[in-house]
Amino acid sequence: WMSANYLKMNDGKTEFVDIGYYVSPINTLDLGHDASNLSVSPALAAKNLGFHFDHRLSMHDQISYVSQICYLNLRNIKKIGSRLNHELKVQLVHANILSVIDYCNSIYAGITDKNLQRLQKIQNNAVRFIFKLNGKKKWLSISPYLKKLHFLPVIYRIRFKVALLVFKCINNLAPLYLKSLISLRDTKRMSLRLDNDFFILKVPSPANLKRTEGAFEYFGPKVWNCLPYEIRSIGEIDKFKKTLKTYYFDTAFSNIE
Repeated sequence: WMSANYLKMNDGKTEFVDIGYYVSPINTLDLGHDASNLSVSPALAAKNLGFHFDHRLSMHDQISYVSQICYLNLRNIKKIGSRLNHELKVQLVHANILSVIDYCNSIYAGITDKNLQRLQKIQNNAVRFIFKLNGKKKWLSISPYLKKLHFLPVIYRIRFKVALLVFKCINNLAPLYLKSLISLRDTKRMSLRLDNDFFILKVPSPANLKRTEGAFEYFGPKVWNCLPYEIRSIGEIDKFKKTLKTYYFDTAFSNIE
């Protein structure tokens, strides 16, 4: 196919990862004569569309990369922090910190609590910069300040993105490869109870591996089915996003006045 379309792989950029919790038994991958006899050795991690995938799909390498970029950006912003007002600080944090954390963040579904805390720590440090929480103020609870800024914690930002993808799948706004992963449950015609909730998704059988539970076909129905019926039944995407943001915001800060 590549020869027919006059394409050639770049020796210096071609990578492949053997996904699994094991050390790859493959020494080299021979791509054959049509690819100019290119042989590639398996890597522990590879980059695709700016996202780093490790062979265990733990997202550890990606989160390390995000941490490096965000802390570098935050360090540079702090150099001019004394000359910035509150609004400019918030705008710079949105552009240089939150945008990096939110990039492809639906893939973070199912990551370990340790990696989730690493992402949350980045957001917390950005909030401390905005409110000048230095010295003894550094140890104050960060939740009231997140609420003042209307920043959703990282876990809810991930759930928001997953729920939005599910909404697009149900309303035929998503690509076919995503829509094929989820489906609405079949309501029982013969039942002693009235069941008119037509927006519940089928939940797949339990996965064999813990990390598999972070896959869209598992995590998507889990997040979606936990939403109130009033949100799941919304048909307009703008109204859905606004209502979903409000719901997660109230959930995240329910104990904060």
